[in-house]
Amino acid sequence: MRESDAMRDNVVVNIGPEPLSFEEVVQVARHGAAVRLTDDAVAAMAAARTRVDELAESPTPAYGVSTGFGALATRHIDPSLRAQLQRSLVRSHAAGSGPEVEIEVTRALMLLRLHTLATGHTGVRPKTAKVLESLLNARITPIVHEYGSLGCSGDLAPLSHVALTIMGEGVVRDAAGERTDAAEALKQAGIEPVELAAKEGLALINGTDGMLGMLILAMDDLTRLFRTADISAAMSVEALLGTDRVFAADLQGLRPHPGQAASAANLRALLKDSGIMESHRDGTCTRVQDAYSLRCAPQVAGAARDTLAHAASVATRELASAIDNPVVLADGRVESNGNFHGAPVGYVLDFLAIAVADMASISERRTDRMLDVARSHGLPAFLADDPGVDSGHMIAQYTQAAIVSELKRLAVPASVDSIPSSAMQEDHVSMGWSAARKLRRSVDGLTRVLAVEILTAARALDLRAPHRPAPATGAVVAALRETVPGPGPDRFLAPEIETVVQLVADNTVAAAAESITGPLS
Repeated sequence: MRESDAMRDNVVVNIGPEPLSFEEVVQVARHGAAVRLTDDAVAAMAAARTRVDELAESPTPAYGVSTGFGALATRHIDPSLRAQLQRSLVRSHAAGSGPEVEIEVTRALMLLRLHTLATGHTGVRPKTAKVLESLLNARITPIVHEYGSLGCSGDLAPLSHVALTIMGEGVVRDAAGERTDAAEALKQAGIEPVELAAKEGLALINGTDGMLGMLILAMDDLTRLFRTADISAAMSVEALLGTDRVFAADLQGLRPHPGQAASAANLRALLKDSGIMESHRDGTCTRVQDAYSLRCAPQVAGAARDTLAHAASVATRELASAIDNPVVLADGRVESNGNFHGAPVGYVLDFLAIAVADMASISERRTDRMLDVARSHGLPAFLADDPGVDSGHMIAQYTQAAIVSELKRLAVPASVDSIPSSAMQEDHVSMGWSAARKLRRSVDGLTRVLAVEILTAARALDLRAPHRPAPATGAVVAALRETVPGPGPDRFLAPEIETVVQLVADNTVAAAAESITGPLS
């Protein structure tokens, strides 16, 4: 993990019973910020642990404390076997397979599980939570695998790989990103592993932390990408000699969706003072209206924004949740429940994948128009320097189209699927983890599709010379031209696409536009 602003600035996120913010999750997961359990969290955990210890000593069986788990919950476990029970639970459930998930995802689920422990509703001892705190601060990241979670009971397998590390077992990535044995990594960091006590195994693995963490990271990405989509749309509208009149506030106000209003306001700001647009306002243009991919840009981008806002409302409620089974209530009761089911998170993860696919689809349609002499209004075929000898951006659009087709497949919801497990005890599952994994791929795909549109539109705007683009879109072209050359004979195009992908991902494109417009919505 590279050094980040959060690490350099010694940012510390306090973990108490109160909810975390989206920004705090991103800072810890993505930027390496440190964490600190508050005194209130330690007190809440200690109080709940007292009640769990009472139940553990009682002759009356209590699920998760003195019994087996899931379909084996009917067996009462002798006190002498309960430490073994916890070890066996974690070892057997750490059954993931496939590629490693990204470090930022694992850090997010570690943080969110730590927060649930800090609410005092799980019965975990403070010393056990402190090991998780120490792992985050030492940047020791358990290796978690792509496959294994059905999203109910929560993200069992991914969280079990983390719990295994708390026990000093398994495999991790150290602070330098090197794969190493967990016991050795903990020893080098001065972290003492723990022997899990009654109920602690369940408390460490029973939650929606993986899918929620990926939702919050995707929301962080999409907030930036949806702004960037307005920038790419503005560049294409300009390059295709479209009109900005349809983005007027009074027209948009006739359909008062908040996302649509925000997108249209961005487009107006981005296209302000465009020399290219002014060049065809002299009455010679005979077109009555633009194609939908231009004219309806704020309607589509606005719907995506409103979908993101809905996802944020669900994520906010999930961050305020304490998910475990059983849970310790304020009056001392320890009750079984179904709050671990991932349906609320799984639904919005799938909903966002639909919005992402549609945003990419409309972007690809605008790119295609710029390459077609029948629809580009005077641009050379495929924006080639010498059409026929040169192919220009022909195959860049193929790449876009391939990604868009993939995004359509990824938009098929995972949360409508369910497959029974645990001897039919878990007979309906959410598949929320799967929805989250495919959304991450969708976000990457949208980044690439927008990059191709921006690269193509920048070339088209250059070809409109001597007419000049708007100051904001011109600033984006100038930012690209620092590393990507302008129009000319065919070049090796893949590196140029990857360069613009990075400029989109690291916010360079948005920052260039906002240097003129101010903050976009």
